[in-house]
Order: sequence, then structure tokens, then C-alpha cells
Amino acid sequence: VQLPASGGGLVQSGGSLRLSCAASGRTFSGHVMAWFRQAPGKQRELVAAITSGGTTRYRDSLLGRFTISRDNAKNTVYLQTDSLKPEDTAVYYCAATRSSRVIHSAALYEYWGQGTLVTVSS
Repeated sequence: VQLPASGGGLVQSGGSLRLSCAASGRTFSGHVMAWFRQAPGKQRELVAAITSGGTTRYRDSLLGRFTISRDNAKNTVYLQTDSLKPEDTAVYYCAATRSSRVIHSAALYEYWGQGTLVTVSS
């Protein structure tokens, strides 16, 4: 099973990036998919999650700037990041859990991919 995240890069403050995670090895249409991020010296934190039915949850501080979506036919989850700020700089990870509801704890996600680095310059 692979959950490779892509789409990261260097962007100026106020810019946008679209992250993608095209899963392979199994179907995740029935799983909750999520994006986490981890900045240097900080704990991994939930950015956004989406259930199989399309219900979304966001970290409060990111509401309105980030949008999570999924395409079950492509086994892919996306994260549109807008109005990026330097404090959004982190490695962003794609994850999945068999749970039917959103879980905020990274420890309870069974599947993880390698991350993609997002760097926002001021």
C-alpha cells in the first residue's frame, strides 16, 4: 500500500498549492482520508480529513484557506491550499484510517505515505 503525497514546493506568502495523494495497493473509497502536517520541532497535526461520504473536517485555524476533496474513482485525495502563510511551512502527509468517522489522532491512522514539503517564504 502506498500513499505518496505530491505537489509541494516553494511558494511566496499568499500563494497557493494543490497537493495530491494517489493511493495504490488497495481501495480507500470506504476509508477516512486525511492530510497531516509536521513542522520542524513540532508534533504532527491534523490539517483536514474527509469521510467516504464526503463529510469534511478542518483544523480550526485553517478553515477557509484549505480545502480537502477526494475522487474515489481515482483513489485520490487532494488538498487545495490558498493564502499560504510562512507558518504553513511543513511536511504534509497523506493518511488513511478504516474508521468511518474523522479521527484527530495521528496514532490511529493505519496507512501513511511519504510526505511532500511545503515551504512558504515571507
